[in-house]
Amino acid sequence: MAEDSRFQSLTHDWMVGSVEHRYSYNFRWLGRPIIQYPQDIVAMQEIIWEVQPDLIVEAGIAHGGSLVFYASILELLGGERSVLGVDVDIRQHNREAIEAHPMFKRIHMIEGSSIDHAIVQQVHAFARDYRRVLVVLDSNHTDAHVRQELESYSPLVKTGSYLVVFDTVIENLPDELSANRPWRQGNNPWTAVQAFLATNDRFVIDDLIEGKLAITVAPSGYLKCVKD
Repeated sequence: MAEDSRFQSLTHDWMVGSVEHRYSYNFRWLGRPIIQYPQDIVAMQEIIWEVQPDLIVEAGIAHGGSLVFYASILELLGGERSVLGVDVDIRQHNREAIEAHPMFKRIHMIEGSSIDHAIVQQVHAFARDYRRVLVVLDSNHTDAHVRQELESYSPLVKTGSYLVVFDTVIENLPDELSANRPWRQGNNPWTAVQAFLATNDRFVIDDLIEGKLAITVAPSGYLKCVKD
């Protein structure tokens, strides 16, 4: 499927159209807007079930749908597992809705920039109590910001777990779809991932995930840790 050029072209055209229609805003997870594509939601479920993480760290909270999603899968796994979300601005109505959700018992939140040194220290201190960590980056999508996140949080991820970078698809989309945003082609999570992998041999792109999804906002963004 990944080698079918016609199918890949159709997929690209569909992706462009879906972004124009704000397709990812159509979905909720257990009542909270998740702002993700269903394919990536399924991929994350598969990763979580395979990795069995004790802690999932997510940079970027928005409405909290992803936090609730991760917490619900960890609830099925059982044990003392948690989700830690970091966002520069946790809006009060979103915070209240997340705190009122049944899955909040597994959720923790830190307000502040994910690349601020003090915030990074807080996340690392929180993670010390957990053995197996999975990291998801989905906040500011500029190259510089994502590069700093990659350097700051990749040490938390050990062999067999994943560091997932969302919205690498920006590199494949027309710049007008990023209007009024600082990221665009040449300055986005994909370029940050390429620079990171050029100097870090602990992670490799899991091409099998992207190949079977076809539709994903994270091409080249599913990074598997292959050594400590």
